[in-house]
Amino acid sequence: MNYALRPYQKEAILSIVHEWRDGNRKTLLVLPTGTGKTVCFANVAKICVEHGQRVLILAHRWELLQQAKEKIEAVAGVECALEKAEMHAVDSGAMIVVASMQTLTQESRLTQYPADAFQAVILDEAHHALSSSYRRILDHFHDAFVLGVTATAERGDKQQLGQVFDSIAYEYTMRQAVMDQYLVPIKAMTIPLKLDIRNVKIQDGDFQPTALSEALEPYLEKIAEEMEKTCKDRRTVVFLPLIRISEQFCECLKRHGFKAAEVNGRSKDRTEILEEFEKGTYDVLCNSMLLTEGWDCPPVDCIVVLRPTKVRGLYQQMVGRGTRPFKGKEDLLLLDFLWLTEKHELCHPAVLFAKSEEIGRQMTLRLESGQAEDLMECEEAVEEDIIHKRKEALARQLKEQRERQRRVLDLLEVGYLLQDTEILDYEPTFKYEYEPATEKQLAALQRFGVDTASITTKGQANILLKKLIARSEKKLSTIKQTRFLESRDFVNVSKWTFDEAAFMTDAIAKNRWQVPQGIDAKTYVPPSLKGKRRSRKRIMRKEETS
Repeated sequence: MNYALRPYQKEAILSIVHEWRDGNRKTLLVLPTGTGKTVCFANVAKICVEHGQRVLILAHRWELLQQAKEKIEAVAGVECALEKAEMHAVDSGAMIVVASMQTLTQESRLTQYPADAFQAVILDEAHHALSSSYRRILDHFHDAFVLGVTATAERGDKQQLGQVFDSIAYEYTMRQAVMDQYLVPIKAMTIPLKLDIRNVKIQDGDFQPTALSEALEPYLEKIAEEMEKTCKDRRTVVFLPLIRISEQFCECLKRHGFKAAEVNGRSKDRTEILEEFEKGTYDVLCNSMLLTEGWDCPPVDCIVVLRPTKVRGLYQQMVGRGTRPFKGKEDLLLLDFLWLTEKHELCHPAVLFAKSEEIGRQMTLRLESGQAEDLMECEEAVEEDIIHKRKEALARQLKEQRERQRRVLDLLEVGYLLQDTEILDYEPTFKYEYEPATEKQLAALQRFGVDTASITTKGQANILLKKLIARSEKKLSTIKQTRFLESRDFVNVSKWTFDEAAFMTDAIAKNRWQVPQGIDAKTYVPPSLKGKRRSRKRIMRKEETS
């Protein structure tokens, strides 16, 4: 199988090495499901071995252990030893050990390894790293470099992974992966069916499965009816809270004409069922949270989440079962419902793309219309609307700044000019982000025309430089060009190219600093944006999904 690295994977691996070299010994790699995180950390392990360092890979499920072992051996060409149950690796002499967290956290197994047995530790599904079990292992190998790999950098219990990790080495968002065509577009549709889970209790930071099943049971027949209307021609995976309710819903779907199957941890024919589903013998697969990790089936093009959750990482894992490209597959349909919760927030499709809670709330309201909508297009429209309203509210402040003829822009104005909520809503997470901005950062920001007096932390400087450098590399308009042209009533100038902004600025300058006759600034659209509409039909990349 071809494991040629994609551009973002190369960047990720280099960023991890740089973070370790810069003293951030515990760093994170954030990649959405389906974008090849195992390939990335396998290459990191290969680099470590090439430098004579032993590596420990930690995972919490057998499927993940086996997947990691096979891919590392294929990518790195180095044989791995397994530390799990009756399998011992302590005397194997292997440079890479793949271990079960449940096994290694046992005192009798952990203490067999000296504290310096490994120079690097890699945590698969690192959102589990705050648990006492994982921390016990990390504390034992206290001098090792640590890489955590996860699809999301937050947890349902709101604890920050910054308690364990020093930095995020690299983050590749699901939004960017869809734009780059490594994942398929996601269409979300809210089914107009109100499911009352207001009395379901919370356990360990999420909805209690047994109570959730009891609340869900009366609606199974209606849900099957709605699915018959919306996804009869799709390959569908349904996630449910308990095996009993999963089996029950499977039978319900059969009554509605679906070729449905059910798998769970007790299924003796699980492998056969999964193979038959991938071949198309079945069109719906029901499961009780069995398939959230370590299972890939690219033909899946519909996900139904009947296990509502407060945990974003879990939600992303479920949706991720359907985001991989496949021949003839144009998009993923994600079905949501009108969950009545009153007291508790839960994940909706919006969390996959929303840059802030405010954007997420507005996206969810918009999707409740019942029409299937591309999540990326929905997010862009909502963010633009929110930015517009915020800009109107602060118009007086910006006008005062312009009247003072300021030659530099502060952090707030840059965020509004670029229509970027990540800048506006930024809050530091890791310790280094709270530190004062460096002289090098401030000097770079000054060259971009930013008022450095408004920059108080290293984290603010980082995010701003990242955005401005990216714009420069893409040859987009500068913030000075954007401010000048928007002061002349042009709109969305942040989306113009540098040359388009320079051309219009020159035209205004030659016209005694007035907008040339015949140009309506409020409706003017530069050539690069004319007729620019995202095609709903994507051309899938021919290369194999890593």
